[in-house]
Amino acid sequence: MAYFEWADDMVIDGGPIDADHRLLVDLVNELHTATREGQGRAVVASILHRVITSTQDHLRNEEHLMAQMGFPDLDNHKIGHNHFMDQLWDLEKKLQAGSITVAAQLSAVLRDWLSLHIRRNDKELLRFQRRKAREQARASAGTKAPLLAPGKPSQAAAVPGAALAKPVTKV
Repeated sequence: MAYFEWADDMVIDGGPIDADHRLLVDLVNELHTATREGQGRAVVASILHRVITSTQDHLRNEEHLMAQMGFPDLDNHKIGHNHFMDQLWDLEKKLQAGSITVAAQLSAVLRDWLSLHIRRNDKELLRFQRRKAREQARASAGTKAPLLAPGKPSQAAAVPGAALAKPVTKV
């Protein structure tokens, strides 16, 4: 059994984002195996270098996609990415300084960050993509969102100006 297993609830786009995530999961498992087998600092350093370059490429691509889509929480998402990269660079410095616990720390940091970040933060992108696709489908079909949310006649749907509409009264 792998140290960190890919799960269906981690799927974001079925394409390049997921491919990057799967590569990082594979690297976590490779690192864990190397550590467990005592393969040494040179192997760990090589894997860490691949983790850092793969992560940088992935985050750059993900942020570019988010910007193209107009993802509203991009700035906060970038902050999370920057914090994660800081953690990776800190671990790299510790490894270069001779720390013997870096590999175990790195395995845990990667597993935990990937699992939580994908399932929480990156899922926001998936929800945004789906909402945007629905809106585009409605627009191309020439329909508009209902003014009232289904089943809740007293609450206006998220339609600009809907909350400003005055109720019609019969005289």
